[in-house]
Amino acid sequence: MMGFELNDVFAVVTALAVIASIIAAAMPFMEGDSLNNRMKAVASEREKIRKRERAALSEGRGNGRISLREEPKLLVMNIVDRFKMRDAFSDKGTRIMLKQAGFRSENHLMTFTFSRIVGPIIGLAVALFYIFVVIKPDYPTMVRLFISVLFAYACYYAPLLYLKNRIAKRQKSINQAWPDALDLLLICVESGMTAETGFQKVSKEIGTASVELAEELTLLTAELSYLQDRRMAYENIGRRTGIESVRAVMTSLIQAERYGTPLGDAIRVMAEENRAERMSAAEKKAAALPPKLTVPMILFFLPAIFIVVLGPVAVQYFTGHF
Repeated sequence: MMGFELNDVFAVVTALAVIASIIAAAMPFMEGDSLNNRMKAVASEREKIRKRERAALSEGRGNGRISLREEPKLLVMNIVDRFKMRDAFSDKGTRIMLKQAGFRSENHLMTFTFSRIVGPIIGLAVALFYIFVVIKPDYPTMVRLFISVLFAYACYYAPLLYLKNRIAKRQKSINQAWPDALDLLLICVESGMTAETGFQKVSKEIGTASVELAEELTLLTAELSYLQDRRMAYENIGRRTGIESVRAVMTSLIQAERYGTPLGDAIRVMAEENRAERMSAAEKKAAALPPKLTVPMILFFLPAIFIVVLGPVAVQYFTGHF
């Protein structure tokens, strides 16, 4: 009976291993092409920029005949307007943060505002129901209410924390690929390409390393092509990314175009500086590694070493064969 149970266990484990291997092998084919999807979204954004700038050149701004913003959902918009919370969350800082996280449309702004309005209300209701009806802890009523309000407060800041986390991940991806993008841009510029063509070429090549950077460079190319003031395009990408190294490079390009200095020289200097910064960051991480390994070494490695070294001695001592 015992052997039969072991055979069943081995059969189940083998079947699970086979299924896991099949899923692991098929996973790359089941996943969608995120790069192509993201670049299609950027292409649609580029079309909007082209329509907007052509309309501005031909008809003048502010006539209201062409709208490029996506209409937000009616329910979300009605709730936001009813509570008069649009101005509370749609300030310039919030819009910049949404762009830095990759959310550019009006729908994203309305969703963010809606989540910060309705989230605390739902969180408070759920907390009150769970504490007063489900678990009923032996706490005073004021303590229960305080816990419920604390949970609602957490729900209020949850969208902001999610936004900051997404910004951090996006900036990390751009920072890692930015020095390589500058090297590619330097090659393009020195081969005789213009800045627009160079950024367009780099955006296609850098997509395998950072989709986020490819998006930003594609939008930069569109703005350089259609905006009347090229300086606005360079400043916009600095605001959209929120990365100091990107802003420094764009400032250098603005000054190079203003004073007529060669773009290749400016890009070469900035590329060297960014490579040095990336190397310095890697060295700092390497220097901080030994102190971080101290606690894991004490907790996991040293006990294993003591067991291996002193284990046979302890066995011989307690069995009387010492």
